[in-house]
Amino acid sequence: MKRIKTDLCVIGAGSGGLSVAAGAVQMGADVVLLEGHKMGGDCLNYGCVPSKALLAAGKAAHSQTKGAAMGVTPQVPVVDYAAAKAHVASVIKGIEPHDSVERFEGLGVNVISEFGTFISPREVQAGDTIITARRFVISTGSAPFVPPIPGLADVDYLTNENVFELQERPEHLIIIGAGPIGMEMAQAHARLGCKVTVLEGAKALGNDDPELAAVVIESLRAEGIDIVEGALVTDVAQDRHGITLNTKDGPSYSGSHLLMAVGRKPNVDRLNLEAAGIEPTRGGIKVNASLKTTNKRVYAIGDVAAGLQFTHVAGYHAGVIIKSALFGLPSKQRMDHVPWVTYTDPELAQVGLTEAQAREKYGEALSVVRADYADNDRARASHLTKGFVKVMVVKGRPVGASIVGEQAGELIQIWALALANRLKMGAVAAMISPYPTLGEVNKRAAGAYFTPRLFDSKVVKNVVGLVQRF
Repeated sequence: MKRIKTDLCVIGAGSGGLSVAAGAVQMGADVVLLEGHKMGGDCLNYGCVPSKALLAAGKAAHSQTKGAAMGVTPQVPVVDYAAAKAHVASVIKGIEPHDSVERFEGLGVNVISEFGTFISPREVQAGDTIITARRFVISTGSAPFVPPIPGLADVDYLTNENVFELQERPEHLIIIGAGPIGMEMAQAHARLGCKVTVLEGAKALGNDDPELAAVVIESLRAEGIDIVEGALVTDVAQDRHGITLNTKDGPSYSGSHLLMAVGRKPNVDRLNLEAAGIEPTRGGIKVNASLKTTNKRVYAIGDVAAGLQFTHVAGYHAGVIIKSALFGLPSKQRMDHVPWVTYTDPELAQVGLTEAQAREKYGEALSVVRADYADNDRARASHLTKGFVKVMVVKGRPVGASIVGEQAGELIQIWALALANRLKMGAVAAMISPYPTLGEVNKRAAGAYFTPRLFDSKVVKNVVGLVQRF
């Protein structure tokens, strides 16, 4: 058995773990990185990267069906499903070197290709190596959650971990779960020529503002996707004809393939947290505002830290703990300025509080302003007028923003900047946007906050009237 002593041991080479390892080693720390599966974690191999690549293929196919209003004759696209999957694989392959063992070893990180298991509060075993570290970072991420539906264990179902390997186009894909993953995969596959049915036990896109979610749901249904809400699956069976799902107090649904997209579960089973004195929670690992676990020498970041499960959150967490672990400075996470995006077409983006959350917290002190894509000249020129921006404002300061429409994930960033730096609406209103751009819709929303305060104010009108006398 080999033994290693190090400053920092990072368990898991997903986006958060890689960010910590790269940052720490370049700042002079001795770093050991453990990864028993694939470098790059879920995001590179099974999540963000392949899903967006497949969505891009679907969008390219769908674009051929549009254009009549602009003088372009629509046509039925000819889709090579296997070639679309080859595109996905090539995108992953192109990014792999950035996350590779070779790159991190070149930076000076000691990479051990084994899973890590705690054997004491200050020791982790990885294969035949025991690592003693001053501090540890758990960044093991999450995996698809598969509920114990009767019959499911005997069915050849898909998750995000194997759906991208599928080479033959599903004739009829049934998806359980209408959250971001389910809805993105539904639209991507429908545009690539599959019949798609989405079954959701509650509300589709239920964690988002229902007014904005309705725009996305309507758009997907218009493309032929069958989205069934309130459809709680009671049991599943498979025979030579396909897969059949029964729902509580509802009809049965049959298809050729089944994709499970009902959520995520933290990867903690291999860690032996008890040996390290680390308290788990239902959502992962218990951490404080500084992302320290109940073992003060161990941090947990990303999906396993029982919070928002997004790649960019893991990257943000990495910055928080580097300040603490390497420099000994106080550092705490903030979550009020974290944006997220569902990459359907139209996109759905959120940062801060939704309207319902803001009304509950601030009551009558809340102002809600909005701007429609239909009033944006660039959107009109491109026939992309479906969508709007909604901003929640308290005492002149935005506390949340919701956007549905073309490039919502890009447009939300100005509001993420405002919330992160506690800017007021005047900062966005003062910005000069190039004309014509979709970004002007944000400036219009900011202007909508000031319009009644300027044009409906008797004080303003009296001042203007007085000045005009001279």
